[in-house]
Amino acid sequence: MGKILKPKSSWPGTVVRKWLNLRSNAYEFHSDYPVKGKMEPTQPRRKSCSDGDYYKIVPEKFPGCLGQENEDLKQQSGLIEQHVTRAGDKLDLKMFVGTWNVGGKSPHDGLELKDWLKSSTDADIYVLGFQEIVPLNAGNVLGAENNGPATKWLSLIREALNNNDLSQNDLELSKNHRTSFELTKSSQPSRRSVSNFPDDDPVACNSTLDRGYSLAASKQMVGIFLCVWVRDDLQKRITNLKVSSVGRGIMGYLGNKGSISISMSLHETSLCFVCTHLTSGEKEGDELRRNLDVTEILKRTRFSRSSKDSHQPESIMDHDKVIWLGDLNYRLRASSDVHDHLKNHDWEALLEKDQLKIEQRAGRVFQGWEEGKIYFAPTYKYHRNSDNYVAQTEKSKEKRRTPAWCDRILWKGDGMKQIWYTRGESRFSDHRPVQSLFSVHIDSTPNQSNRKTKPDNQNNRPNVGLPYTCHGKVQAEEILLLTRVQSCIDTQPRLISSAS
Repeated sequence: MGKILKPKSSWPGTVVRKWLNLRSNAYEFHSDYPVKGKMEPTQPRRKSCSDGDYYKIVPEKFPGCLGQENEDLKQQSGLIEQHVTRAGDKLDLKMFVGTWNVGGKSPHDGLELKDWLKSSTDADIYVLGFQEIVPLNAGNVLGAENNGPATKWLSLIREALNNNDLSQNDLELSKNHRTSFELTKSSQPSRRSVSNFPDDDPVACNSTLDRGYSLAASKQMVGIFLCVWVRDDLQKRITNLKVSSVGRGIMGYLGNKGSISISMSLHETSLCFVCTHLTSGEKEGDELRRNLDVTEILKRTRFSRSSKDSHQPESIMDHDKVIWLGDLNYRLRASSDVHDHLKNHDWEALLEKDQLKIEQRAGRVFQGWEEGKIYFAPTYKYHRNSDNYVAQTEKSKEKRRTPAWCDRILWKGDGMKQIWYTRGESRFSDHRPVQSLFSVHIDSTPNQSNRKTKPDNQNNRPNVGLPYTCHGKVQAEEILLLTRVQSCIDTQPRLISSAS
């Protein structure tokens, strides 16, 4: 893990910046990579819930850590780039995307992630988003960042991705199968899968079966946590790593709800991953607040760029390919037959009442975005360590939650094909994890004519409107809540929002 360069800041200073949502010129994020970017260590690091900056990691022994170019690495990278350009103009990569609301629980050492991350084929990129990695209490929302659980999740993920359980016979068999496959495909056009490069190809690692995964970037905002892992032999193809966070919680700015977005380029293709935790609640009209969250995230997410990289994406919609994942919190529209459909596993009938589907069809949110067909049961809300929904056993209407598909994965962009879309069965949380595997076409040949132009904001902004009375009620509730929170700080942390 590289060393994070950042100035020392006091806990009160961090809290003030978080409350006031101050913007600074810091460039830091957690990564295993040496990331090029402007670094101004004299500026205070902002831990606000709505920072639009990106962060820089500098390894302790990296020769160019203070901005000097590492000439050997640069020359070697250039030689490989020439080879890639000649090899073909398209690469087919596999991308695993997973989202999980873990209900404020920190993972224990024995937590098994292989069932969640498993796939019939190894992915080249893993995009993993979490919600509520810490309890959403006053101390975590208003105080300094608690990154202890995030560190544990990173350690568990690293171990799961880099633990090769294949036997020696399996290795030999797979290698022979791959060689035979390459001979068969040698006469076909040049679109190639990185997973199938022969061992002597400079672009591939020494062995596609022994390859490991490194952390490209990770970022936390209160309970939201997003990390991107990339196969080691693709590391030199990753550029322009940046992070932007938008808070949509208390008063519309604090980080108990909101988004984290990671932007990066792989070869000549720009990618953006948006992990969100939207407004909770299943009262009538709450879906409009979630629509508004999406609007604000699209509007306020900005990736800093200089004059030298002015062609790089600045907003979410500027990217070639975008993945939107997380606890979107859209519920089922109230109906007397919901529980009958649930009992009969009639997911198709239940999905007709899904708020996200309804709002999307009406053109009020996610216009032009895609989501795969849902064949799995609602992912929320379960009793912990149980397969029973709370709605099936809870007698109190206050605590009862109608089961819903809160946890979703959507995408936008050409050259993306979803292979499967399903859920995991871990009982760790009151949510079930959701995962998907994509086939993604990556451009490897520089071609500025293919670069996306900045779209008209009006075309990408959902048509959302909250009634005036709803606005007033929301503001009154939030002001009252903030007053209570401030009184809690002097005593003990009190839960702000236990609802997902």
